[in-house]
Amino acid sequence: MENSTFPHPSMLRMIGFGEMTAVKYLYSIIALVGYVMIILSNGAVITVVALHRGLQEPMYIFICALCINGLYGSTAFLPSLIANLLSEIQTVSYIGCLTQVFCIHTNMVCELTILAVMAFDRYVCICNPLRYNSIMSLTTVFKLVAAAWLYAILVFTIHFILTIRLPLCGSVIEKIYCDNWSIVKLSCINTAVNNIYGLFLTVILLVLIPVLILVSYIQILRVCIKASEDTRAKALQTCTPHLITLIMFAMGALCEILLQRFKSTTLPYELRIVISVQFVVVPPLLNPLIYGLKMKEIRVKIAQFLHSNPLQHRV
Repeated sequence: MENSTFPHPSMLRMIGFGEMTAVKYLYSIIALVGYVMIILSNGAVITVVALHRGLQEPMYIFICALCINGLYGSTAFLPSLIANLLSEIQTVSYIGCLTQVFCIHTNMVCELTILAVMAFDRYVCICNPLRYNSIMSLTTVFKLVAAAWLYAILVFTIHFILTIRLPLCGSVIEKIYCDNWSIVKLSCINTAVNNIYGLFLTVILLVLIPVLILVSYIQILRVCIKASEDTRAKALQTCTPHLITLIMFAMGALCEILLQRFKSTTLPYELRIVISVQFVVVPPLLNPLIYGLKMKEIRVKIAQFLHSNPLQHRV
């Protein structure tokens, strides 16, 4: 590591790009196209839910929150990726790196908390259908969304404070974006407290929250077994996309954490890059398709929005 007489260097160098710089224009175009697709698909879902009162129901509001979170996370990553790819030297300011760390990690936590809230919504809808409207009022829905965001910010802010207190003796980030562990590794002092809290946070996010979601679905399954075939079909239709998204995101996040902590040189460079970025790129691309554009109500409203004046649909 490079020595430094300051608590932290003003600029950090990113060496994770490696072979990507040889075809940087191709990767830049791919990243730009992906970012535009994320903006358009998530923006379309958010817009139609906001403009049409008929879609302002709990399920659609939670989908909208998921799309907003996708825009937030991808914006924290893709523009800086494109800028670095087009630069001769891949660097980032210390403050810029910390900002990206905070945004990417709160995006990850919020993805899971929103999925947990959505599982609770499905549990109430299927297991307590007669009380659903009274329990899941719009006020309650917005409180749950706010709680999901606040929880994500709170639990990571503690981790973030533990990180920014560290003096750094190096200025090299071994990835193509900034994450918390990359900064902690540059520290000049003992990081046991950071490691313990990081492990605690990982257990909460990748064990406790998925277990709570699993408990909700066990209750849903018990109800569906006793219900009619039509009820089972409707439950399967609404719950399957949620479970697919949860499993996909949790596995991706777990692989990224394991790759950080136990770096493997046996994996091909391209595969390491894909594993390290997929949790912040794949969900924003797939969530609008899995949840939004595949749902008839949203698909119809998007078609109407594209072929007429959107102000006509504020009903």
